[in-house]
Amino acid sequence: MRRYLVIGLALAALCAASTLAYARPPTVVSSPSYDRRLQESRSQLGNSPTTEPTRAPVVKPKRSKKKQPN
Repeated sequence: MRRYLVIGLALAALCAASTLAYARPPTVVSSPSYDRRLQESRSQLGNSPTTEPTRAPVVKPKRSKKKQPN
């Protein structure tokens, strides 16, 4: 009987701890002004002319020194 009580308490503690995982800090709040500015910046990016990506510079392989025979 005592074993079931310990298992039940452990299970209750586990469930209680898992509900705390859904809590968010007060800084994580949707802001209407931020959302509006984000949408405006994204729409401006969509209207900007596209440019071709720059090519990476060609790197020449390094020359290695020849080993001297002993």
